[in-house]
Amino acid sequence: MLPQDVYMLLSAVNMKLRDEYESLDELCADQNVEREALEEKLRAAGFIYDAEHRRFV
Repeated sequence: MLPQDVYMLLSAVNMKLRDEYESLDELCADQNVEREALEEKLRAAGFIYDAEHRRFV
């Protein structure tokens, strides 16, 4: 389960993308999270997904 706090979520997602998953789609499928909802939550805090580097910035 991913954290609900946006900054903890950012840290956890970026760590998992770096260490465990090849893509955001793979992470979302494994964690049973809707990609659009995850991206929207992080976008609302000012973070966008950088697919080239596989991380939110």
